[in-house]
Amino acid sequence: MLQLTSFGSGYRALVIGSSGALGQAFCQHLSRDPSCILVTELGRATDIPLDLEEPDSIVSAAASLSNQAPFHLILLASGLLHRANVEPEKSLKAIDPDALQAVFQVNALGPAIVLREFLPLLDSQGAMAVMSARVGSIGDNRLGGWYAYRASKAALNMMVKTASIELARRAPKARLLSLHPGTVQSNLSRPFRSATAARPAAQAAEELLHVIDRSLPRDSGGFFAYDGEPIEW
Repeated sequence: MLQLTSFGSGYRALVIGSSGALGQAFCQHLSRDPSCILVTELGRATDIPLDLEEPDSIVSAAASLSNQAPFHLILLASGLLHRANVEPEKSLKAIDPDALQAVFQVNALGPAIVLREFLPLLDSQGAMAVMSARVGSIGDNRLGGWYAYRASKAALNMMVKTASIELARRAPKARLLSLHPGTVQSNLSRPFRSATAARPAAQAAEELLHVIDRSLPRDSGGFFAYDGEPIEW
């Protein structure tokens, strides 16, 4: 059974995007951790709704949960790669403005509002982690394609890095991380060839929680894979 140690006993966790495969797995692990006394779930269908495509819902959710703060662990597990009328682009000619806007809204613009509204609810020695992706690394881009997804995750990484600098002025012992979960068995990965090598969501969530638990304040603003290895920007 997973038991996190860096937050002490009686820590409170918040999972944003709790309805997805990875979000559900985070909630299951945390609810079984004897050190965790509260797991709060947020998503489009939770009692307090939060939709990354509805900025006002982000503001309202944060205000509604302010009486539960501070949270010692905040996880943002949402992301958009494909859905109806949104597909990863194989070439420049496939870029569609509406699809590009939708992907950026979920992967970068919405998360920016999440950072603005929820970082003030983070404990001064807590950790917040957002799910990025290795394909958001500019230095690691060797295959091309997937313009919207790559660019939106790169933008997310910059948001995290910049916010971590501001966070350090207020709470130098806190941590803000971008994490690459790898290929996880989920609706996001299912249509692609890499899905055959996907790991169960429970395994990926446990690995990511260990990375967060082992991280130090000097790691804040960093971009790490599920095995703890740093990823180049």
